[in-house]
Amino acid sequence: MATIARILCPIDFSDSSRRALDYAVTLGRWYGAAVTALHVHHRSQPAAAPLPSLVPVEPIPPPPADLDTVRRHVAAFIPHQRHKPVAIDPQAAEGDPAREIVAAAESADLIVMGTHGRSGIERFVLGSVTEAVLRKAPCSVLTIPLTARDAGSIPVVFRRIIAAVDFSDVSIDALRHAASLALEVDAHLTVMHVIEVPEHLALWIDRVDGISHVRAWADAAQAHLRAAVDPETPTYAHVDQRVVTGRPYREILRIAADEQADLIVMGAHGHGVIERMFVGSTAQHVVRRANCPVLVVRQRPARRER
Repeated sequence: MATIARILCPIDFSDSSRRALDYAVTLGRWYGAAVTALHVHHRSQPAAAPLPSLVPVEPIPPPPADLDTVRRHVAAFIPHQRHKPVAIDPQAAEGDPAREIVAAAESADLIVMGTHGRSGIERFVLGSVTEAVLRKAPCSVLTIPLTARDAGSIPVVFRRIIAAVDFSDVSIDALRHAASLALEVDAHLTVMHVIEVPEHLALWIDRVDGISHVRAWADAAQAHLRAAVDPETPTYAHVDQRVVTGRPYREILRIAADEQADLIVMGAHGHGVIERMFVGSTAQHVVRRANCPVLVVRQRPARRER
């Protein structure tokens, strides 16, 4: 992956956010990065009056959070570190969780967060916040499902990596991140592209006497994949190329399951596009359903010269 100096890990004190924090700490140790553990307290809206009243009554807003107390809870949530301690800064904020996380991420290189929140009557569970953060985050986001393997040492955790490529600039950038990580940990890297065609057309690929259009698309995609992979990567990491047909998110999840992947790497398009298109997108489906961590790589917008 690219240079990582600051990692932001939002927590809601759920098992999912604890697992995410374990990954954030392990990554912090691997990259020598500082970790910020952030909890955002959301002030719930006051309940409506149970009975109609002839006299208008202003609702009493809930009291503001004692952020010092919340910060102490965050500090207590941080796991004990036996070896090579990582600098972890417990932080607390109040407001809309996604908005506060995105604001805090302006100074971060990576967000690490869980994909499920606390159960019960909580409205603002981590799952919905995760999708909002993915739409607007200024940096890359690593999502950790509860089904992910325990975070140990990174060479063990990320031994099998899937990089999904659609040949956009940001997906090629995501491939570079995946290849860099594969080189660092001597991992198995599967670079894949999905041709989205109707199911009956997919059968043509295996028909010698059939129409050859899909076969030609697949051959062209294989050539593009070969060109996209840095020539040095296969020297230091095992690299496979896969071109398949079907629904992109289904094929990505299928190959990740077949390969017993430890990580899926995908690209996220620019802010305007991703905010409009994330709902129902391939990235959303993969993040929701993946049994392993998913790294959604986002290119930071160029800073304006002053």
